[in-house]
Amino acid sequence: MSRSYDRALTVFSPDGHLFQVEYALEAVRKGTCAVGVRGKNVVVLGVEKKSVLQLQDPRTVRKVAMLDDHVCLAFAGLTADGRVLIDKARIECQSHRLTVEDPVTVEYITRHIAGIQQRYTQSGGVRPFGISTLIVGFDPHDTRPRLYQTEPGGIYSEWKANAIGRSSKTVREFLEKNHKDEMSREETIKLTVKSLLEVVQTGAKNIEITVMESYGKITSLDLAQIEAIVAEIEREKEAEAERKRSRLAATAAGQAAMSQAAGGSGQ
Repeated sequence: MSRSYDRALTVFSPDGHLFQVEYALEAVRKGTCAVGVRGKNVVVLGVEKKSVLQLQDPRTVRKVAMLDDHVCLAFAGLTADGRVLIDKARIECQSHRLTVEDPVTVEYITRHIAGIQQRYTQSGGVRPFGISTLIVGFDPHDTRPRLYQTEPGGIYSEWKANAIGRSSKTVREFLEKNHKDEMSREETIKLTVKSLLEVVQTGAKNIEITVMESYGKITSLDLAQIEAIVAEIEREKEAEAERKRSRLAATAAGQAAMSQAAGGSGQ
């Protein structure tokens, strides 16, 4: 059925699908994982970095970009599409400052990005952007962190924590189980790293963490800091495994004692 309806972007299939938009979502699912987690006074973006080639400059391979002093974006999907969309968003941020003499709100620039993505699903001769984005930041004169997601179809929504890219469903389920409201900075960073370790097998060297704590205050963790967090998580996992083994051993010993007692009484 899809073969006769996936050639033109503007033609719906009889069951109401736009196959090109669904193929764009598939491109996102093949992209590297990105995670956003909101805490009490902080919001954290974590992305899975691809291993760079030996002669490649790692500074030119970025999945996180600043749109303005107070808004940051991470994406999953086609990197070239991400670069174009980031440039359009940056121009809008500066145009808004020039026209209104105020910086954009996070929701405003998210809605603008989603609007661009939606326009590319409704015109002939173009194709949808093959990226989803996570947009974080602080509104002017507001201390609450914001986290939004946009999709290739132009949908946008606000989240407490979310993941995009490969294995995003697994990471989202992990976040649903472990996310708490009003988390501190350290708890938020640790949860972000933990969730990425669900899909990143190579550890700290392929993880990039960006932390925004207030309007315009943004830091990127270096490799040593991420390695320290990963080591702490590994120690916690080992301690939990040891406790689990102890409980199982105690249970097995109790069952053996009960069996011996039952055997003795039977004789």
